[in-house]
Amino acid sequence: MRTRKNTSPRTNCEQWYNEIIMTETTWTIASVEELKAVAGELLGIWKQFPNDNATVIALSGDLGAGKTTFVQQLAQTLGITETVNSPTYVLMKSYETTDSIFSTLIHIDAYRIEHDSEMKPLHFTDNLTSPNTLICIEWAERISAFLPARTLKIDLEALPHSKHKLTYYAE
Repeated sequence: MRTRKNTSPRTNCEQWYNEIIMTETTWTIASVEELKAVAGELLGIWKQFPNDNATVIALSGDLGAGKTTFVQQLAQTLGITETVNSPTYVLMKSYETTDSIFSTLIHIDAYRIEHDSEMKPLHFTDNLTSPNTLICIEWAERISAFLPARTLKIDLEALPHSKHKLTYYAE
């Protein structure tokens, strides 16, 4: 189930921007297959963005909300065949994809980052300028000072009866 809320009506070129970028969309997800379909739908939107710099996705939600599972399904959609786990202890993992637009997926888990100095060894600012790169950051709120202005946001929430809510914001 999906609901969509546009922030304000626009005309012509601005209408496309409103529909693709300025949209808040919420899905109620009951299975991993449904989550993979949502990941594919969002990937289709992200492929329409200019890819001269990395596309950054900030993932937020409590433990068990589905952040890592979302990245796993996104990775499969990008053609990544290796196992994708949360990089909780290594902080960052990079994957080469078979996708025609996004050649690299970078998966970051910022949960353990306590000081700004911990970002430097990750070469995060360099990765932000990498074209054809998709960066997914779990616990992104912990490194919000480093996120670019055009960061896309996904909130995940566990619901009763093994369902999850995924809300996508692009501002």
